[in-house]
Amino acid sequence: MEQLMLEMKNMTKAFNGITVLDSVNFSVKKGEVHALMGGNGAGKSTLMKILTGVYTKDSGDIFIEGKKVEINNPEDARKNYISMIFQEFSLIPTLTVAQNIFLTRESKTPLGLLNDKECISKTEELLKELGVDMNPNDLVENLGVGYWQMTEIAKALSQETKILIMDEPTSSLTKKETEVLFSFIEQLKSKGFSIIYISHRMEEIFEICDRITILRDGKYVTTEKCSETSLETVIQQIVGAAMDKAFEWQERPYSKTGTPVLEVRHLSSGTKLQNINFKIYAGEILGIAGLMGSGRSELVRAIFGIDSKDSGEIILNNKKQNIKNPTDAVNAGLALIPEDRRMQGLILDHSVKENIILPILSKVKKGQLINEAKANATAKTLVEKLNIKTDDIYKTAKLLSGGNQQKIVLAKWLANEPAVLLMDEPTIGVDIGAKTEIMEVIRELADNGKAILVISSELPELLALSDRVLIMHEGKIMKELKRKEIKTEEELEHAIQGY
Repeated sequence: MEQLMLEMKNMTKAFNGITVLDSVNFSVKKGEVHALMGGNGAGKSTLMKILTGVYTKDSGDIFIEGKKVEINNPEDARKNYISMIFQEFSLIPTLTVAQNIFLTRESKTPLGLLNDKECISKTEELLKELGVDMNPNDLVENLGVGYWQMTEIAKALSQETKILIMDEPTSSLTKKETEVLFSFIEQLKSKGFSIIYISHRMEEIFEICDRITILRDGKYVTTEKCSETSLETVIQQIVGAAMDKAFEWQERPYSKTGTPVLEVRHLSSGTKLQNINFKIYAGEILGIAGLMGSGRSELVRAIFGIDSKDSGEIILNNKKQNIKNPTDAVNAGLALIPEDRRMQGLILDHSVKENIILPILSKVKKGQLINEAKANATAKTLVEKLNIKTDDIYKTAKLLSGGNQQKIVLAKWLANEPAVLLMDEPTIGVDIGAKTEIMEVIRELADNGKAILVISSELPELLALSDRVLIMHEGKIMKELKRKEIKTEEELEHAIQGY
């Protein structure tokens, strides 16, 4: 019989009288990759936060290698060889890669001084083992999001670990980096590590995981061997219904004979963007595909006035715009759903309502004060329209799940009624239920005449949404594909990898 590394029995947790975990059972074998899945509010994060000592359980028992343990704080978790790579980064941007990896655990010289050379040497060994080409001396703030994720992984593995929790570890990684990570996970398995793998990317679960446990509405649903279940079954168990239609592409009618809503001409920005030209028409969804570093995010950042432009024109409804900053962009009728919602899209310590009305304060003012009745009505309307699951509009944004946080980001821009929506990874890190809801909102907005640009690393999503797809490589648009000409996901992948 295979040895259990971890067993959590009858785990129960409530907040303010609302039960979020109801007698949940969960176990992981030694040398196993075990997927933990569920929709918004399923209880995944709460269960893992109990295991890592962020939350304390109300009742239930935890066993590590058959021995009952008490985990009341993060230090208890570390003593029991439990590490977690959080979806929300825990790095300090102004420190180097090496300094972040060994923060509070730095090597010391005989005189008690920090031994930077040894930290750098250990980091080089870790990164080499991970197969990542990074400089330990690079400041994290100068690195792309994918390298932040690899730094987080290296940081977790630098500690003595038996149970490693990975929360959306590939959400910011390229296909190649993901393959490197999966190869490393196989190495960890062979060495007896137990890995709890949380991801909304279904194909990853079946590629890398041995078993899967599904939670729904705070309750245990099932545990199955990945080899003995199917994608369709898993989706139904997560959301309680089949969601296949959300990923079916249907040709949408829109006119390309009139004036484009957005036209970008000869846009350049250093080496990041070079002579970018494209148009988006009313009712059209334009997809942007490319590897990490291809310039996808830099493109929308430059259009929105976050990054500086060396040259080029941005034209909205046949009128040239002078966009020097995001305020200019908003006033021109643009909206940006950024790649990192927690850092760039939300004020996490503010309420749902406050986040939603932030871009439209001038529209909900009464004199110098906020017209609370109007602000409340606006927030409630959008919460209902986007099916944001919250107790009320006054709940703090950071207490909501990732999918609901992303809906708040979308809601705040819809409140401003933009002409063009620039969406950078609009469903990153959200469950299949929230993903399909957000995709339907995007389609509905386009059907109502909005011009939409979507960047996505998830090719099934990009193919399900786009009317046209532009392929980017090293800051240039290399190819334009009509969606109806793309027969398979492999064709799009080949086009992306072809440069």
